[in-house]
Amino acid sequence: MADNFMPSAAEMLRFLPETVLIVFGTLIMFLDALVGEGKKAWLGTVAIVGLLLAAWGTVVAWSNPGPAFQSMLMVDGYATFFRFLVIAVGVLTVLASVTYLERERADSGEFYALVLYSVAGQCVMVTANELIMIFIGLEISSISSYILAGYLRDDKRNNESALKYFLLGSFATAFLLYGIAWIYGATGTTNLADIRRVLSNREIAPALGLIGTSAALMFVGFAFKVSAAPFQVWAPDVYQGAPAPVSAFLSAGPKAAAFAIFLRVFMTAFEPVADKWAPVIWVSALATMTVGNFAALLQSNIKRLLAYSSIAHAGYVMVAIAAHSQIGTEAVMFYMAAYAFMNVGAFVVVAHFARQGEKYVNTDDLAGLGQRQPVTAALLTIFLLSLIGVPLTGGFFGKFYIFKAALDANLVWLTVLGLLNSAVGAYYYLRIIVVMYFKEPGESMHDLQPLAAGTQAVLWGSALATLVLGIYPSVILDFARKSAALVK
Repeated sequence: MADNFMPSAAEMLRFLPETVLIVFGTLIMFLDALVGEGKKAWLGTVAIVGLLLAAWGTVVAWSNPGPAFQSMLMVDGYATFFRFLVIAVGVLTVLASVTYLERERADSGEFYALVLYSVAGQCVMVTANELIMIFIGLEISSISSYILAGYLRDDKRNNESALKYFLLGSFATAFLLYGIAWIYGATGTTNLADIRRVLSNREIAPALGLIGTSAALMFVGFAFKVSAAPFQVWAPDVYQGAPAPVSAFLSAGPKAAAFAIFLRVFMTAFEPVADKWAPVIWVSALATMTVGNFAALLQSNIKRLLAYSSIAHAGYVMVAIAAHSQIGTEAVMFYMAAYAFMNVGAFVVVAHFARQGEKYVNTDDLAGLGQRQPVTAALLTIFLLSLIGVPLTGGFFGKFYIFKAALDANLVWLTVLGLLNSAVGAYYYLRIIVVMYFKEPGESMHDLQPLAAGTQAVLWGSALATLVLGIYPSVILDFARKSAALVK
């Protein structure tokens, strides 16, 4: 009997990316103790190597897809897509952080190890086929993220950011865990496919009120993680207070992983009661878009503006989830890829421009950037135009597929209101572009340094990905289309 619980070689290979990330994170912590102060930047290179090997491990795992560890994990196209995405965000974050940490005199292997541990948790989340594994992956990612948000210990903004994130995140996690307990008590299982089978069988399905309560409790946990209304209030304070590269990381990696499990749980386990939860997603999507866009109009701090922008974009993704269809799943996958690159790029420009202590983070501080650093301004413009949804950028096709999915699902009013929200969002993005190109340089331009090599790599790579997804969307969409059919 005991032999049945021993994982096979194939199962171990399906868990290879997470294994690599954990090993390299631990290795960095060990090396950090051996390296003297001021010489720790090369640990970022070790982290990059670990992330690239994890990407290779993702390819190895995908070459032999299937369940692992008593079907607690499932390696399929959907999981592989999100594994690649969160690892890519990890690579961009580490590259952008090396110069930032040196500038802030806070260079430490601890930072890179935390990024790798967080990415490992996200990889567990996106491959999880069971609610307890989802919870474990979520906590691995979240605990690392809480520490990263307060990484600069002597900065009061970082301290406030970490404390708010930890306290509110703990409450949200409690709701999620309570919902898992309810559905386990009602169905006798935490496996997503088994929960679906129970709910599909009218003879053994639990009372609708019990199912609805467990789904609602889990929705609270997931909505918090993706910063969807009415559980979005943490995002502006956390993104504003955290170090800028960490804000970039939080807005893309953990959010992509959270949307992956959100979609898998509601499209798999709760699919038999979709007609009951879809209206809740509809309302949350509209509220999230509206709150995010209209609040962003009032912001002068660019990190806070991008935080509210991130909330608004979570609302657009929720529209695709509300569509409850395969094309909606494809739209979520494509949009999260496009959004990750354009949003990380925008935050990294802010990290570069803010200087030591993040002194220059108001939109007016960008005045004259188009004159002093035209290349940096041009790259930021690409990211902002993509966030608007201008053609030839990834953001355009992302929104196109989201609203197409909504129309195909007869969500006409949600589509109309979503398009109106996009028009509102265009205003505050264009305002930044106007400031960069049409206002005279101020004090903030006096000591602006050239882009560091790592920052250049992140910005050019993100801009290239944004344009490729806008011109050749089939690069991602074809794989998403094949993978989306597996989420059922």
